[in-house]
Amino acid sequence: MSDKLILRALKGETLPVPPIWMMRQAGRYLPEYRATRAQAGDFLSLCYNPELAAEVTLQPIRRYGFDAAILFADILLLPQALGADLWFVTGEGPRLSTITTQAEFDALRPVEAVHETLSPVYETLRILKRELPAETTLIGFAGAPWTVATYMVAGRGTKDQGPAHALKAENRPVFEAIIDRLTEGTIEYLSAQVEAGAEVVKLFDSWAGSLKGQDFDDFCLAPAKRIIAELKARHPGLPIIAFPREAGERYIGFAKATGADCVALDNSVSAQWAAENVQVDGCVQGNLASSHMVTGGEALVRETREIVEAFSKGPHIFNLGHGITPDADPENVALMIETVRAAR
Repeated sequence: MSDKLILRALKGETLPVPPIWMMRQAGRYLPEYRATRAQAGDFLSLCYNPELAAEVTLQPIRRYGFDAAILFADILLLPQALGADLWFVTGEGPRLSTITTQAEFDALRPVEAVHETLSPVYETLRILKRELPAETTLIGFAGAPWTVATYMVAGRGTKDQGPAHALKAENRPVFEAIIDRLTEGTIEYLSAQVEAGAEVVKLFDSWAGSLKGQDFDDFCLAPAKRIIAELKARHPGLPIIAFPREAGERYIGFAKATGADCVALDNSVSAQWAAENVQVDGCVQGNLASSHMVTGGEALVRETREIVEAFSKGPHIFNLGHGITPDADPENVALMIETVRAAR
């Protein structure tokens, strides 16, 4: 068995101290990240520069000694590789050319063409494989089809994912075709990440919570199941983390339904509830509110201890319930890690 703590937790082992990493741990809250991004010129240039993308991935490992490094990239690189135009507006976020009609869908590239655009991402992973400390797990990732589709349909992030819900209602064949293309593309993309050195992959369904009833089954659960089954067929033993954010009650049974080795939890559910309802099926990841990285203090220490205690009877990877925000204080990250590692 591997001595890497995260791989042990993902295999179902209950560890005396939970391993820890943090979503968006390479990011704008770190001065060294901001310096490297300035060197790259802009966000997309940073994503596609293997040396600099590897550097920002390594920065939080050097500073904090996290148990895992997650590839520095963006979930919208896949739609760009499929032929969508992608750019970032400073202070506002990503913009994409929209796909809402059959003609626009037909203009997308075939799935096998994605590697041409994404090859720098694979090179970043190869660099990380060489340069990471021996004890640090390398995590690759992609956005889940529903979440990526919401950006492709709207051309940007939206509060309620309304444009995607509207297309799903008004032109279901086109919407389903987008989901299928993204599902196939995600399989190819993540499989290539594993071949380049990723030891674990994570599927981020950031907007899963806006899917209800049968739509959750069709557009969150079913694509995840298909992606996970195909990746495990190609890469036996590959551990996979699924994050259907704000799934609420639908977190229950998600691991069994999809084949995921671990379910990542946001902080809209309590650790106590999740221990009783989700952790019974295996490893869970989470779920401290990222706001504690801004405010710090006794509340951070108390809630961190409560989460570690709640999940102490089963396999657990400590993480935030969402990505760390740019206004976080790096000292609060150090306090969280110290608290987790001293909690038991």
